[in-house]
Amino acid sequence: MSPRAGNAGPHTLAFVESPVQLLNVLEWAHARAPGAELTLVVLSPVDPMTRGQLRRMAELARKEGHQVRWEEARGGATAPFRTVGGLTTALRRADRIVMGDPFSRYVQLLLTITRARDLVVVDDGTATMEFVTQLAHGERLVRWHRKGSRSGPRDLLFGPVSASARRRLTPARGRGVEVYSSMPIEDTPDGVTVTANDFAWTRARFGPPRITKGADMVGTSLVETGVVDGDRYLDAVRVLAKTHGATRYFAHRRESAEKLHRLAVETGLEIVRPDLPLELIARRGPIGRTVLSFPSTVVHTLPLALAGTEVRVAVCDIDPAWLTRSASPRASGFLSGVTDTARNAHRLSAVASTG
Repeated sequence: MSPRAGNAGPHTLAFVESPVQLLNVLEWAHARAPGAELTLVVLSPVDPMTRGQLRRMAELARKEGHQVRWEEARGGATAPFRTVGGLTTALRRADRIVMGDPFSRYVQLLLTITRARDLVVVDDGTATMEFVTQLAHGERLVRWHRKGSRSGPRDLLFGPVSASARRRLTPARGRGVEVYSSMPIEDTPDGVTVTANDFAWTRARFGPPRITKGADMVGTSLVETGVVDGDRYLDAVRVLAKTHGATRYFAHRRESAEKLHRLAVETGLEIVRPDLPLELIARRGPIGRTVLSFPSTVVHTLPLALAGTEVRVAVCDIDPAWLTRSASPRASGFLSGVTDTARNAHRLSAVASTG
């Protein structure tokens, strides 16, 4: 990998909280801001697997010539105050802010401090589609799996900050907003620029991969977020693995150790905990000729990262019967939309639901 040349252009401050967000900042910088002075601020979570992937991604960012600032943003009760206080000067000096999760309370708080005229939102998965829709309709910023649920005391307390962030993310005279995304975005707010992310940086830096004859499965955190019943999910994985001859299961970084242990014992799948986002893992290879997934970000991103290869991505619909009683009323429609738009955009093969 060769570092980018020069530090021309406006000073850009990017905030990321997940490995995928960091990857998409690198994609944005490669395509939209070559040579820009970019400082990547990692608002580190506490989850060990996520932290490990972020460390690896931070190494790649440094090799690209970017500055990386690691913040222990959740290291105790006083951490948020230290983090925000330490970033205030940089926020006020930045000409452009790039963020991976506009739903993040941390990011929303930081947006109330910055004077930057250019704001960029890069993908944090399928939630980007929901963000753009909510922005277009002037709605409160709420994650899709919580939409329709009652607001808690913390939501009400944070309400003014969230409302201020939504106003900042609405284009106005002298302030531009860009969404850099690989997701299908149709309901675009007036004044918002949408730019397609085709994973050019990933394809330039990695691969092409060695392709194996078998199939691989991609895990999801829908059980952990309370959307899908755990037993139903395990049954679906078992049937899919048997039907398609899958041998490996790439775990989502938020999947619980208990669930993964059950999957390994009851399905015989080899559980793989990736040390990088799956787009990079797949591009490096080896990867199965068929990749099986439930509705998630990867059904949109993997076909782009693996463009030019013979890998086939197949997506399995989520049967409404799999949803938990506590799942948001929005969940079924949103997940169906993720599947449908991905199939149309990338001609993905549908995998029949398993009852």
